[in-house]
Amino acid sequence: MKIYNLNLVDMKKLLFISCIILTSCTEDVMEIAPLGHELTIDMQLPIDENNYYHLTLGHNWQTLHRITGHVSSTVNEFELAKVSWMSSHYWILGDTIGYIVHNNNTLNDTIFTEHWPNGTSTISYGTGYLYMNNDTSYVVTPLDYDVPTINESSYSTMDGEINTMFAPVLTMKGDTITVTVVAKFADGWMSDIKTLNIVIE
Repeated sequence: MKIYNLNLVDMKKLLFISCIILTSCTEDVMEIAPLGHELTIDMQLPIDENNYYHLTLGHNWQTLHRITGHVSSTVNEFELAKVSWMSSHYWILGDTIGYIVHNNNTLNDTIFTEHWPNGTSTISYGTGYLYMNNDTSYVVTPLDYDVPTINESSYSTMDGEINTMFAPVLTMKGDTITVTVVAKFADGWMSDIKTLNIVIE
């Protein structure tokens, strides 16, 4: 049997080589995947040749319809996208005669401006609204609460699914409602604004 007698210099060399070997082994580092910035909407309604969707009202005061879509999926719960929905039409709680329509596009009147990494965007709710009715009488309710025809905020799931509820009322039959939608992603980027026109039948 051979006995190795290592002196101090040999021990230092051996220790040095061991350190080089150990430090050259690296662990896999988990990287956070970059976020996508896609937004697609599925109205779940028939569409005509002019890209107008058509919704047939039911017999109740409000017709509930689910709008769905997708944004880019995420790997972390804190990366969910917030989706903002805006509608051109509102109605007043307690008023079954008329409804409120924005005179122009829902994005015309500037309320505030936000700066995003991919540019500056103006989000607005507008002030140019008009009360519409088919009757000459005007109903004033003590509640005086404007009800939008769409839920104005939703969040995506981790696989990117988004949903909101659209609910026009009977007095809006024969009109066209404009819905605008935009998604804000966790990294501060914003999707392109999508505009959807829905004919109420």
